[in-house]
Amino acid sequence: MAAPLEIASSSPRARQALEHAERLCQERGVRLTVLRRRVLEIIWSHARPLGAYAILDVLRDDGRAGAPPTVYRALDFLLEQGLIHRLASLNVFTGCCQPDRRHGGQFLICRDCGQVDELNNTQVECLLNDEADARGFEVLTQMIEVLGRCPNCWQGVTHRAG
Repeated sequence: MAAPLEIASSSPRARQALEHAERLCQERGVRLTVLRRRVLEIIWSHARPLGAYAILDVLRDDGRAGAPPTVYRALDFLLEQGLIHRLASLNVFTGCCQPDRRHGGQFLICRDCGQVDELNNTQVECLLNDEADARGFEVLTQMIEVLGRCPNCWQGVTHRAG
């Protein structure tokens, strides 16, 4: 049996992210539908990134009928708007800390507890783009995922994710 999802729904950070997303969508002239907003809320309300099927399970727990394509369409919209990131190595989604600007992002991923920290270091992004330019390589998207151990795990404070 999978470990229960850790919920942080009442956090000011989650509420602020949702309010920010609503403002950005309004400014951009796109619709943050009820379903899209709920998917974003689910992502921001959990302590760790979630996969599409975990999001679907929460939607079903809400009493919503849904299928994987419905969730994937909502996730595609949120990705297009820069409101979330997809971590390819884990096939999970996490909220974007800086949705105002397009960026690739750098992520520190704890292999033990699954915690993810978004860095968004513009110097790293520029250095990588410069190196690609020097090789005549056109960067279409940039995502750096660094696997390691968070301070709590390497100090033995937390337990392995289930």
